[in-house]
Amino acid sequence: MNENPLLAASGNPFGAPAFDKIENRHYVPAFEQALAEAKAEVDAIIADPQEPTFENTVLALERCGKRLNTVEEIFFNLNEACTDAEMQQIAEQMAPKLTEFSMYVSLSEELFSRVKAVYERRDSLSLSKEDSRLLSETYKSYARNGANLPAADKATFSKLSEELSIASLKFGNNTLGATNAYTLELTQESQLEGLPDFVREAAAEEAATRGKEGWVFTLDHPSFVPFMQYSSRRDLREQLWKAYNTRCIADKFDNEANIRQIVDLSTRRARMLGYGTYADYATEERMAKNKETVLAFVEDMMAKCLPYARKDVADLQEYARSNGFEGQLMPWDFGYWSEKLRTERYSVNDELLKPYFQLETVREAIFNLAETLYGLSFVRREDIPVYHPDVQVYEVRDGARFMGLLYMDFFPRESKRGGAWMTSFRDLSIEDGVETRPLIQLVTNFSKPTADMPSLLTHDEVTTFLHEFGHCLHGLLAEGSYASLTGTSVARDFVELPSQFMENWAFEPEWLNTFARHYKTGEAIPQELIDRLVAAKNYHAGYAFVRQLQFCTIDMAWYTAREVPAASPVEFEHQVLAPTAVMPVIEGTAMSPQFTHIFSGGYAAGYYSYKWAEVLEADAFALFKEKGIFDREVAASFRENILSKGNLEDADVLYRNFRGRDPRPEALLEQNGLSERTK
Repeated sequence: MNENPLLAASGNPFGAPAFDKIENRHYVPAFEQALAEAKAEVDAIIADPQEPTFENTVLALERCGKRLNTVEEIFFNLNEACTDAEMQQIAEQMAPKLTEFSMYVSLSEELFSRVKAVYERRDSLSLSKEDSRLLSETYKSYARNGANLPAADKATFSKLSEELSIASLKFGNNTLGATNAYTLELTQESQLEGLPDFVREAAAEEAATRGKEGWVFTLDHPSFVPFMQYSSRRDLREQLWKAYNTRCIADKFDNEANIRQIVDLSTRRARMLGYGTYADYATEERMAKNKETVLAFVEDMMAKCLPYARKDVADLQEYARSNGFEGQLMPWDFGYWSEKLRTERYSVNDELLKPYFQLETVREAIFNLAETLYGLSFVRREDIPVYHPDVQVYEVRDGARFMGLLYMDFFPRESKRGGAWMTSFRDLSIEDGVETRPLIQLVTNFSKPTADMPSLLTHDEVTTFLHEFGHCLHGLLAEGSYASLTGTSVARDFVELPSQFMENWAFEPEWLNTFARHYKTGEAIPQELIDRLVAAKNYHAGYAFVRQLQFCTIDMAWYTAREVPAASPVEFEHQVLAPTAVMPVIEGTAMSPQFTHIFSGGYAAGYYSYKWAEVLEADAFALFKEKGIFDREVAASFRENILSKGNLEDADVLYRNFRGRDPRPEALLEQNGLSERTK
């Protein structure tokens, strides 16, 4: 055990993982040892001859399996951020064993009877508010994971859960494989027409890294998005767009079977528990409470935003025609012409803005914002091991108090999936009076520095940074005793509030003026450029809203189905989205086969959470706009009532504690210029 860095004490400051010692060969033995320990701990609870109490049953369950949690969090986080074929194989090898153990715990009649016995005496136990919450959440977790099923059905439920875990892993592996498999290799200057220098340089660097001549573009966002925005070569835009939107369709990474299996297994599990659809099951414990509320929310938002989206497309079509474009705008045309019109209308674009957003400067500005609002400090720790040379570690403190470590991993690589996310290597807990603070991971896919240029962020990337940092604050500022109730362990449609709330500062001149300096000259960003950026904030907001609402729509369509649709994923998606289409539908393309959020990322029947939480953040930030965007009193209230509370109370109660009332849904539409008031 002592020779395996996943099982031995790390010896690093704050117990940080020994990433410098962990090798792939350590994972399977660590999993097997940790699983054996966890099972023994569970069996000890079952065998306890004493009457079930909160301490010997509920608290004991919360605290058992600590070593297994550690191994899982390290392995599965790295399998997303720094994986290889061997790790992916280990994930598929261990998934059945982990699911088997999970089902052993959640379907144990002996364990459930003990939990139930404590739960039924809850009113006479004089529990603290936190202990009472842990008891109720533990009981509900058992009920929602099959504990009340007849004995004959539990084996079936367990088998379905195991198969679902494996199918989800395969879906994610296929998506990463398909993304890495494609490159657009260009060798002639004429093929680069319209591309700014920063895009060309990044593509040349990518080519050099791969040992290629010329320029290489990939399906990673820092490469794909600028090409679609700036390339004058419509034929190449079409080629790249189709490559992106045909991933995992009718190729060796095809995800159709995985989608069918995931939807089928999710639905069958939900129906075994007495729910009509998986969406009924998933939404019950969220702020929305039921799928009808979600569907009504999405439908209402779509009805209000669709006219704006159609006007955005019609206006852009007319603009393109006035500039010599013939024919109908296609999906690979929208980004290109939208960027041209945005530049012409507002005289602002990424080429103008990027020089003022050097990654290191933005990072320090975000740290300073956290210090201004919450009194936090961030100190680089180069003595703490990392899992990849790109990663940086920061010690986070609130005055003298240690709050946690923040691992920051910014750049794309083949071993990392696309997108941006926050997660943790360790959550907050208190045991025997000893507090163990969280270890938080922030992962993005920002533009890499090149030989001649530092990493310069687009404004969208600045916003993404703020978004993920908001999640990090939710984890770092957590308070409480139990990992299952702290930090981001909240309702799925509430968890995006802290992240989307932070995005607002990206459009606040008062904050931008504190740091935005040209990376070469050191000159402050011109006020007129900030003014134009703010003026362009709601540019094509209708189109953007409808695009997000379409994601919500297809997600709910998959998971409100009572059985797997007969149509292929491509056909099903086209049928579902046809009434809200604002651009031509391209045969053979779809987003479902690559939609990792809902098929392998935990957002099944939950993608609406982004828009739902945007309503919350728009209403919450309105208070900052009223009192001042750096107001410490409002920030203290947001920290106390939202960021620190975790799942100690229901989300609607937490929000009312902060705002003094329920959120105003109209706040989001007003904020984005999509309401009658803002016409």
